[in-house]
Amino acid sequence: MIYDITIDGKVHKLNMRRKENGWQCQLDGREIAVDAVLMQPNMLSIIVDGRVYEVQRESLAGENHVWVAGIRYKAEVSDPRSLRGRKGGAANESGPRKITAPMPGKVVRLLVSEKSEVEAGQGVMVVEAMKMQNEIKSPKKGIVQKLTAVVGAAVNAGDVLAVIE
Repeated sequence: MIYDITIDGKVHKLNMRRKENGWQCQLDGREIAVDAVLMQPNMLSIIVDGRVYEVQRESLAGENHVWVAGIRYKAEVSDPRSLRGRKGGAANESGPRKITAPMPGKVVRLLVSEKSEVEAGQGVMVVEAMKMQNEIKSPKKGIVQKLTAVVGAAVNAGDVLAVIE
């Protein structure tokens, strides 16, 4: 995955590849060792080249910021290869959209049933990962065509959980 990350107006290129025990990352062409754990929504504990950082994300007046070591930075992340991002987002797309598990975990609650209508951003199910419950939301307005996840089922990152059309 390649991302353009803008921090306080300066653009950085981040290339991330999944490895067996974490991530292989290159920032602006320089290899860095990274490990990250989601502590709670919008808060990560990150180890970068052996140093530990607590990173918090906030959104104020339509701008995204991150707090690192008590210092606030304006931050934006974009995927330069993403056509979806250039067209105005997934909420405007037509056709079926798959909702996939963002991380390994366990389905603890279904918030909708098959054939029910959902709004963009509406919760579809709750997945527990690392003792944190994460609400998985609909990427678009539509009808839940299929729920492939069941309560109590273990899921892996990338597993299809539902299809919204």
